[in-house]
Amino acid sequence: MNYRQLFAMLPAFAVLAFLPAAARAQAIVAHEDSPAETAIRGAGLPAAPYTRPTQGTIAHNYLFDAFGPYPTVGAALAAGIGQVGNSPPEWNQGAKGYSRRFGSDFAIAATGTTARYGLAEALKEDTLYYRCECYGFFPRLGHAMISTMTGRHGEDGHRVFSIPALVSPYVGSATAVYGWYPNRFGAEDAFRIGNYNLLISMGQNIALEFVYSGPHSLLSRMHLNNRHGSPIEGPNR
Repeated sequence: MNYRQLFAMLPAFAVLAFLPAAARAQAIVAHEDSPAETAIRGAGLPAAPYTRPTQGTIAHNYLFDAFGPYPTVGAALAAGIGQVGNSPPEWNQGAKGYSRRFGSDFAIAATGTTARYGLAEALKEDTLYYRCECYGFFPRLGHAMISTMTGRHGEDGHRVFSIPALVSPYVGSATAVYGWYPNRFGAEDAFRIGNYNLLISMGQNIALEFVYSGPHSLLSRMHLNNRHGSPIEGPNR
């Protein structure tokens, strides 16, 4: 295994490293905190009561996640990187090559997002992102990373290991590999690209945790369980 292959495997290793914490987080009963949530909250801050999102909120977030400005900009940047590296070379250069790469990257992201929301709906799971009700860089970072592979279930919103969150990055990559990528791409490439997608998803959660800048920012359009999305305001950061 060369260094490039090892790097592509890092997101999968990260998932395996956090599985014990995600599994412990499933052992929760109504009105009690899981060990993971207790550790994340750290400073003993009171938690805002969980309110399950409405179908309207879920639909709004889906459209924003799948077709909004962030996936568009992300696809544009990814296409630019692919253009510089001429990957895949079969798509060539120039405006036509960039357009194919942009369309591919945008479709991969939209397909993965659709799979995540669709599976979550089927499993009655809430995979929206909830910002940490805690202080400190590392507790908030841990919360963002764990949220990449967990969701909330039931009326109390207890944290569970999330199949939709973990499967969806690979649904997008597999769709691209077997749908419109050159024929030389196969299952190994779908797994590699899915790993990158999972890592990007983790980065997006970290950004949602730390970048949000107030009720008038663009991210305020998303359900983050902050002051616009929670029935009770949490402590200021």
